[in-house]
Amino acid sequence: MSFDWIVSVYVMVFVIQSSKIIRVCAYGEYYAEERDALIQIRETLNSTLHLHSIWTGRPCWNNHSNWVGIGCLNSHVVHIVLEGIQLTGSLPPMVLHNITLLSKLSLKNNSLFGSLPNLANLNQLQSVSLSNNRFTGSIPLEFIDLPNLSQLELQENLLTGTVPPFSQPTLIVFNVSNNRLQGEIPETPVLRRFPESSYNHNLELCGKPLRNPCPAPPVSAPPSPALTPPNTKQTKDKKLKIWSIALIAVAAALVPFTLVLVFLCYYRKMKGRGTREDEHSETSVEWTENRVQRSKGRGDPEKTMELQFFDKARPIFDLDDLLRASAELMGQGRLGSTYKTMLESGLVVTVKRLKEKNGLSRKEFIQQMQLLGNMRHDNLVEILSIYNSKEEKLVVYEYVQGGSLFELLHDSRGARMPLDWAARLSIAEGVARGLAFLHQSLSSHKVPHANLKSSNILIQNHYHPKLTDFGFQPLVPPKKFAETLTFSKAPEFSLGKKVTYKADVYCFGLILLELITGRIPGEFSLGNDEAMDDDLSEWVRSIVHREWSTEILDLEIVAERESHEEMLKLTEIALECTSAMPESRPQMSEMLRRIEQIKEESSSRREAQEEDIGNA
Repeated sequence: MSFDWIVSVYVMVFVIQSSKIIRVCAYGEYYAEERDALIQIRETLNSTLHLHSIWTGRPCWNNHSNWVGIGCLNSHVVHIVLEGIQLTGSLPPMVLHNITLLSKLSLKNNSLFGSLPNLANLNQLQSVSLSNNRFTGSIPLEFIDLPNLSQLELQENLLTGTVPPFSQPTLIVFNVSNNRLQGEIPETPVLRRFPESSYNHNLELCGKPLRNPCPAPPVSAPPSPALTPPNTKQTKDKKLKIWSIALIAVAAALVPFTLVLVFLCYYRKMKGRGTREDEHSETSVEWTENRVQRSKGRGDPEKTMELQFFDKARPIFDLDDLLRASAELMGQGRLGSTYKTMLESGLVVTVKRLKEKNGLSRKEFIQQMQLLGNMRHDNLVEILSIYNSKEEKLVVYEYVQGGSLFELLHDSRGARMPLDWAARLSIAEGVARGLAFLHQSLSSHKVPHANLKSSNILIQNHYHPKLTDFGFQPLVPPKKFAETLTFSKAPEFSLGKKVTYKADVYCFGLILLELITGRIPGEFSLGNDEAMDDDLSEWVRSIVHREWSTEILDLEIVAERESHEEMLKLTEIALECTSAMPESRPQMSEMLRRIEQIKEESSSRREAQEEDIGNA
């Protein structure tokens, strides 16, 4: 073996290892087995997105996805969302086994066929949406072993077999309707909580909550007596004796049974309404693992508190309606859990179950919520009613369809329409308008909103924003401000200085920077080549103060060159709002006026451009 050959081998190994190190430094940690699984999906399925051409390179880089429909966390694949893109083909059964941290799988509204994927050992999986496809075969029993499963949607397929006995307490959304399932629905506490619509339109599915009961099992006939020679007196006497004993035994058993039945009917009649209430509480829908218990005390006003409505013109419903409703967990925030709740009447509302209560008395809590519930503004989510007891505090909001600003900015890029500059400017104006109204109407609060962040800005059609989770500062113990409310991000809070409404202005500045840069405040940020400070406002300030640069702009708006001047003006407003000194931050009324002016200039410019195009 020559010396030159040995040197060549070492050089080759060195080059390979060096290239690996360079790739890891440039792109972050790399999990080849996860990419291989996605490549297998790419090679097996066809779609209108042409995954062969866009799923190239590495799927994840830290918390950012390089592939359409893929969500990432710490360079791991955690979401696969490929909805309504005409996916066709059959999934390999074990294709997802190496994506061990997968928490969301949504392939709904496609044309997939074959068996459902095997999800065994995917213990982080929470949401599975495979509806509106052409899957066949049975529901895998492995699904009942997913410990964190909260959503399972299999409706509108061609599934056969029976419904497995799901018993995960985390499961709050379940639908297997419009399939070819049969047999009895398992009587587990989890499956009992779902409405009839979750099981409708199957082949021969029966049992509660469906209206068609399962047929009673056939009663087995008693064994035929052994054949004996006829006309023997001893045999006849023996038969008579046996039948006499049997009849006496039956009569003896019927007497106490009849007495018990009469007693139960009398007891049921006397108990009346109380019994009906108990029966209802046993069949109510559970919103979480702990049922919202309705107190049955009659003398204590704290125990008999019902839902209190702020607008009498709204459709009225009671706590029983909420408990019977189907509920879908929308999020678990620091203030509490939020549920999308559909009442039997068809009305959809949002219910927040408050976690922090700050030791307020019933009267103090109601006073605080009345102040919030009586406010009406086009950019605020309306509070419909509240429920207050010693055990529970619920806030019922109008339901806003369309998701949050956070989802609009950061979820599934490439699988949605890009958010252009006009839409972002319209959202900024609406948020400013709602926040200015809060500052005017809640002057008694130190920090009127106190929890402003992109996930608390809901977006309706035409990019119309509505603020939610506002006004809760008095309900949270001061010791928990830092871990519960976002106003604690303001520098004066960590320095122990007096905190005022200017903390809201600081959070509004972060919202503007999130709209401009497409980055999440507080996350690790990168410049072109080097790591920057994880403070988004300081990173933007360091670049803009040197020289205005498109480096800070989100890739979805950087190509709109004619709007760069407007983007710079909004950036300057954002940096004023995020000043370290509260006294340097402007009033919200002034911010609203300046943003309205930018929007007017933007509209005038677009109209002039359209006119020029028309004249040409």
